[in-house]
Amino acid sequence: MEPSGSTATSSSNHTQNSTGAGCPWEISDKARLCRFLCYGLEGDVYTAREEGRVSMENAETLFSLLQEGRGVEVVEEIKRFTKDDRAVRLGPSFFALALCSQHSEMKTRQAALKALKEVCRDPAHLFSFIQYKKELKEGMKCGIWGRALRRAVSDWYNEQDAMSLAAAVTKCKQREGWSHQDLLRLSHTKPANEAIALISKYVTKGWKDVQVAYADKENSEEVAKVLSYLEVVEKVKHSCDETEVINLIEEHKLEREQLLTDHLKSKQVWRALLKEMPLQSVLRILGKMTANKVLEPGTSETQTVCDRIQSETALKKAKLHPVNILLASENYKRGQGYQGKTKWEPDSSILKAMDSAFYKSFMNVDPVGKRFVVAVDVSTSLSSIVPGTSISTAVAAAAITMIFARTEADTHVLAYSEGFVVPCSVSADMTLAQATLELVKIPGGSTDCTLPITWATENGKAVDVFIILTNNPLWTFTASPVESLKKHRQISGANSKLVMCGLTSIGHAIDTEDRGVLSICGFDLGALSVIRNLAEDLI
Repeated sequence: MEPSGSTATSSSNHTQNSTGAGCPWEISDKARLCRFLCYGLEGDVYTAREEGRVSMENAETLFSLLQEGRGVEVVEEIKRFTKDDRAVRLGPSFFALALCSQHSEMKTRQAALKALKEVCRDPAHLFSFIQYKKELKEGMKCGIWGRALRRAVSDWYNEQDAMSLAAAVTKCKQREGWSHQDLLRLSHTKPANEAIALISKYVTKGWKDVQVAYADKENSEEVAKVLSYLEVVEKVKHSCDETEVINLIEEHKLEREQLLTDHLKSKQVWRALLKEMPLQSVLRILGKMTANKVLEPGTSETQTVCDRIQSETALKKAKLHPVNILLASENYKRGQGYQGKTKWEPDSSILKAMDSAFYKSFMNVDPVGKRFVVAVDVSTSLSSIVPGTSISTAVAAAAITMIFARTEADTHVLAYSEGFVVPCSVSADMTLAQATLELVKIPGGSTDCTLPITWATENGKAVDVFIILTNNPLWTFTASPVESLKKHRQISGANSKLVMCGLTSIGHAIDTEDRGVLSICGFDLGALSVIRNLAEDLI
C-alpha cells in the first residue's frame, strides 16, 4: 500500500509498554518467558525451521520465576500460548508444564497438572509431556509416577469423548518411547464409564480379550458404537483385499496411521485416503502422490484434489495461512523432494489450484490493527534462495509485503538501498508475481537498514512496527538501528518496535537489551507468528 498522509501522533488505543521494570523497553522476566514459550529461546533471535529438544540451558528465566514463587503465573502463560495458537513450537510449553508439575511448591504442581488436558490436546502432546518429566527426573532417586500425576493422566483419558479417544489411540499409538498401554498401566487408570473401560481393555489387553469380554454382553449405544469402530480398525489391519480396505476407509473415514504399510503401496488406497485427508497433510504429500502416479493429469481424482485445495470452505476449516500454501506450492513446483530421490513432473492443474488457494487463504489472516512499515532491501541479493525452501528472497519478501498490504489497513511498503528509500506501490489487489516484479525492478546497492526508520521519522509517519527485510547479515549502518528506533519513538510518540528479518541469514542479531527489537533468521510461517506476537506485545 502506498504511504498516505498519516500524522505523527500516537494512536489512541496504543498503550505504553509496561512489562519492563523502570525503563518501559527493558526486557522483563515475563517477556523472556513468553519468548521461550513462543519459540524455545529466551533471547531476541528466532531462527526459522530450527527444531530440537528443549533443555534447562534455554530456560533460565523459567526456572527463576518458579524459584520466586510465580509458578501459577507461568502455568497461565503456558495455557494462553497453547490455547490461542501463539506458540510457534509446542515443545517448550510441554517442557515448561513438566517442570511446573514437579516443582516444590504445591500450588504450582496442582495448577500444572490441572492444565494437562488443556495444554496437551492429543496423545502426541501427552507423550511429549511425560517424556520431558522423565528427562527432568533423571539423576533423582524418586520416580515421576506419584499420586498426582496418576490422577492427572487418568483424568486425561476419562474426560475424553469415547469415540474421539478410540480414534486417537488407534491413530497415535506411541511416541517418544511411550505408548497408551504404558500410560494406562502406570497411572492405574480406573475407567469412568463403560465406553472408556472398553477402550482401556483394548489398549492394555488387545482385541481378542475385548471380543471375549463383550461377546454376550448387552451393551449401551455408546459402547456398541465404540466396539463397532474398533472392530473396523482391526478388520482393516488384517485385510489383504484392496477393495475391502478402500470401502472401510471411505465408510468409516479411516486415516493412513490406522493402515498397514502394505496397504499404502496401493494407488487406489491412497486415492481413497485423499478424499478426507486434512488439507495441510494433502499439501505435504502432493509431490509424492504425483511421483507415484496416484494423481495423474486429467483424472477425476486429480480434479477432486484441486477442487478441495481451492475450496474456500476447506481452506477456512483447515485455517491455512498464505505462507503454508506458498511454501507447499514452491516445493511442488520444484519437482523434487529435499530428502531422498523422489522426483515428479508438476501437474499444471494442481499448480493452478494452489495459486488460487494462495489468494483465497488471505481470509484466514486476522488483522493486528497496528501501523506497519514493511521495508525491503532491493540490493542484488534478492535473487538468493531462502535456506530450506524453494523460494527466492524476492518472492518471500513480496509475499510478506502482500500479507500486510492485504490485511492491515495502515501499511506502508518501502524499498530501500544505498542512500535512498522509495515508496513501493505493492497494493492489496496485486498478484504475487506483480508484487515481486515491483520489488526487483528497483536498482540496488549496499544495505543500510536504518533508512526506513529515518524515512518515517523525517516524513512524520508514526509507526508501531518496522519490518526490515533483507538477506544480508553484514549490514552497514549510518547510525545504530536501535538509536534510530528510539529517536522515532521520541519524536512520533509511538511505541515502535523493530523486526530485522535476514531471509538467508543463519544467526545474525542486533546486540540490544531493547524489548521492542527482534531478529529473524530465514523465513517460514513461524516468522509471521513471531512478528504478530511482538506487535501485540506478547513477547
